[in-house]
Order: sequence, then structure tokens, then C-alpha cells
Amino acid sequence: MADHTVKSFTEELDALTQEVARMGGLAEMAVNESITSVVRRDTSLAQGVIERDARIDTAQHDVEKRAIKLFALRQPMASDLRVVLTGWRIAGELERVGDLAKNIAKRALILNQAEPIQLTRSVERMGKIAAQHLKQVLDAYANRDIDAAVGVWFHDEDIDAHYNSLFRELLTYMMEDPRTISSSAHLLFIAKNIERIGDHGTNIAEYIYFLVTGEQIATQRPRPPSSETTE
Repeated sequence: MADHTVKSFTEELDALTQEVARMGGLAEMAVNESITSVVRRDTSLAQGVIERDARIDTAQHDVEKRAIKLFALRQPMASDLRVVLTGWRIAGELERVGDLAKNIAKRALILNQAEPIQLTRSVERMGKIAAQHLKQVLDAYANRDIDAAVGVWFHDEDIDAHYNSLFRELLTYMMEDPRTISSSAHLLFIAKNIERIGDHGTNIAEYIYFLVTGEQIATQRPRPPSSETTE
């Protein structure tokens, strides 16, 4: 392959990676702002998240077009193939993250019209964990940092634990004061969306592992030694 062709191919791979990274920045911002719109009861911020979701969709389509072009014209092999395939897959995960952030913002618009309830802070804590995990996997993707990606993969259960705890709190809250049922239900849907954002972050971590190693990550997380000794 001629030198100029190799250089052009490398530039195209870099452009794909950069577009995925840019899309990741948009998705990360949407998650953070959607959570903030709930906590601060910020209607204008929630509306902004909803309106800007189209930018994430556009970025995903651009990544898809770039990937298809590379498959068709370059027929990438080995590590180059993994770069294209991983970029395409991560873009799909980020598009869904954007949709979930938009859903959270839509719930915020409804919650902002009702009386505030205390458990909003519990949702905030859960949201911060999911947002931090998303940031970590996006940084891991940019740096090809397999250790950081695996770290997020191992700690996905932190978000699940917060969701289960919040679920029980919200049920108790609704039973004690039926007037809070509507708002609590919206918070429960928000919490579920946050949990799913965490799942997408875990999926991205798995793609990064494949990108760097060429292998699939283990399907089950081994138990930490501390949990084995306490049973």
C-alpha cells in the first residue's frame, strides 16, 4: 500500500475516533445537565437537554456513515477493523445514552410543576455515579486505557445497588404519603433511566477491552475477596 494511501487511511480512522469522542462529550453533557435539571428544578436546562439531543443523533449518523465508508473502501483488517467496529458500536451506545438523558429531562419538566420531595438527593447521588462512570469510559476510549475501562465494568453493581435502595425508599415514601405517588413515580422512572445509562457505560467498557485486546471480556464478574469472606 502506498505511503499516501496509508496516511489517508490513518487520518480517516483518526477522524472516526475523534467524532466518537466528540459525540461522547455531548452525551456526557446531556447526562450531567439532565440530572442537574432535576435537582435544581431548572426547567430551561431540561428544555435545553431535550433540544440538543438532535446533535447527538446527527453525530451518531455521521459515525455510522464514516464506518460504512471505511468498510466499503478500505476493508480494514485486524486492529484497524476493531477501531472501526468499536467506534460504530460505541456511537450506538452513546445515542441511547442521549435518549435516556432526554427522557430524564422530560420527567424533570413534569416534576418541576409539583412540590419538591426529599428523595431527589438520592437520585442525584446515583446520577453522579453514572455520570462519573461514563466519563471514565470515555477517557479510557480516548487513551486506550484498558485498566480504567475494566474498572468501570467491575463497579457497575454500585449503580444497581443505589437503584435497588432508592426503589425501596420511594415505595415507602409513597405508602406513607399517597400525595407523593405521582412525583415518586417520576423519580423512579428517572432512576431507572440512570441505571440504564450505567449499563451503556458498562457496554462501552467491554468494547474498549475488545478494541485493545482483540478478545471479549469475561461474561461474569468475579466476587471481590472481601465479599467471599463475609458470607
